[in-house]
Amino acid sequence: MEIDTPKIREQYQEKLLQWFDNELRDLPWRKTNDPYAIWISEIMLQQTQVKTVLPYFNRFVEKFPDVFTLAGADLHQVLKLWEGLGYYARARNLHKAANVIVEKYQGRFPTSIEQIKALPGIGPYTAAAISSISFGSALAVVDGNVERVLARLFTMPTKSPADQKKTKALAEQLLARKRPGDYNQAIMELGALVCKPRNPLCDTCPVAEFCLAFKYQKQDSYPVKRPKKHRPHHLIAVGVVWHQGKILIARRPENAMLGGLWEFPGGKVKDNESLEQTVQREIREEMGIRVQVGAKITCIEHGYTHFSITLCAFHCEYLSGTVKALASSEWRWISPDAIENYAFPRANHKIFKALTQPK
Repeated sequence: MEIDTPKIREQYQEKLLQWFDNELRDLPWRKTNDPYAIWISEIMLQQTQVKTVLPYFNRFVEKFPDVFTLAGADLHQVLKLWEGLGYYARARNLHKAANVIVEKYQGRFPTSIEQIKALPGIGPYTAAAISSISFGSALAVVDGNVERVLARLFTMPTKSPADQKKTKALAEQLLARKRPGDYNQAIMELGALVCKPRNPLCDTCPVAEFCLAFKYQKQDSYPVKRPKKHRPHHLIAVGVVWHQGKILIARRPENAMLGGLWEFPGGKVKDNESLEQTVQREIREEMGIRVQVGAKITCIEHGYTHFSITLCAFHCEYLSGTVKALASSEWRWISPDAIENYAFPRANHKIFKALTQPK
């Protein structure tokens, strides 16, 4: 039956919430309505699967159990705990927002939806999730899971701005206002566990009777798929520069991609340029020094959301010049066994095991 009357809408809500009460996953952020924990979980869960987030969440709240400890931490500590989770702007914004909460709200998480949305790194979806789960605000959330569920329930496209506006309106209309936080979690859980992108489990879906896509067997047609964008590929060459038993690392500017993380100096290979020439040029341009490029350590394939890279690393010997942070926020000479104390992009970790090997 189509969800087109208040009575049917209430039946749909009851069935979805009953399913959630019985089937909800045992997740640490569901054992509290503390806005701090909900906030951390929602930021971590952005474009990241629950199974990936779980160990990070547990380690993070153990290290930073409240907003005061997070605000008082060095950004380097925050990024190190975030290492490997990706989308590092989330970690930087968490740290910034924690300082705002401490300085502007004396450590109390703001309750106004507008104040929550004004915090660094929090958009309409995250603000609605925190507000509904922690404070019981009657605000609907729309993430990828919710969008997919609604697209199938109503067999509607979700691509254009007009489609998205309609999706948001339907989400608000379907919201169970007596249990908004539970409802929001329920519909997201439904999308994650049952109404999956491929091979949805319609036979076990608690609201299949209300779904037009199920009725007409068009589950694979919704959501209407967006055309795939071309994902460019970049060849990167970096140098592990050695001098007196130590290696040179540089920290990326905070406003850059992977900002605040450490890296080995290097960059994109230009046309008609060898990998070794790239390493020499990039280290001269970034660090102001001359190096002799030695043996190749490894080449690594790594994918990001919008592009992919081949990262090739070389042992290098420092020759001359004064090290300067010409394209980074800071630099350090460190012993190879101290590398684990610094937050690096995940692709770099495959280089680490070669650092103590003979050059």
